[in-house]
Amino acid sequence: MELSLYTLLLLPAALGLLGFIEPCTIGAHLIFLETQHARSKAEKMHAVTVFIAVRSLTAGIFGAFVAFLGQLMVGIQTNLWLVFGSIYLVMGVLFFFGRGGLIKHRINLAPAKWKRASNPAVLGVAFGLNIPACAAPVIFGLLGLAASVGSILAGFLMMFIFGLALSLPLIILAAVPALAAHLAKLGNYLREKTWILGLVFVLLGIWSIWFGIYVDLRNWA
Repeated sequence: MELSLYTLLLLPAALGLLGFIEPCTIGAHLIFLETQHARSKAEKMHAVTVFIAVRSLTAGIFGAFVAFLGQLMVGIQTNLWLVFGSIYLVMGVLFFFGRGGLIKHRINLAPAKWKRASNPAVLGVAFGLNIPACAAPVIFGLLGLAASVGSILAGFLMMFIFGLALSLPLIILAAVPALAAHLAKLGNYLREKTWILGLVFVLLGIWSIWFGIYVDLRNWA
């Protein structure tokens, strides 16, 4: 039960917060806040809340779909943990030595004009379907875990929590706009410290491989 709680809640939340402070994600969030600058403080807070809810729901639905596909691969779920663990290790080494650009590719499933809208619900869907280059390894890694679990509900929950953690700090930025400048500085700092992200992925890879080797997924589920 403790492992289940960690996998379904704590791990997605931690990866979501990690995704929030990644440089290119910070830039996208600052752009979103800029689209809402003409609103009053109360209207802005409402808009951010709607954005977070829709984005999290979009991510959750995406996770449920991937978990559904994972059910078709029940026989190889253990191997998926090993495969993704190995991928994490490779990504970690690349980021650690400043070669993360080799695996950074933006994937955008939403029309470009959606990201220029002022409607927070439309923006929530657009951001939910847009995977920034620096956040792609985190998201696809989490989707891989959802697929290996093979539970549609678990897949939805994991990605919903991820989307929630990825977006929730925006409430603080909307309430205290002055903090946006400090967030931009943090993004610039982390852009030069890729070894931090590399270390996170190495640790995640070691854990995933350990889980695939020593945990019986049937008993665990």
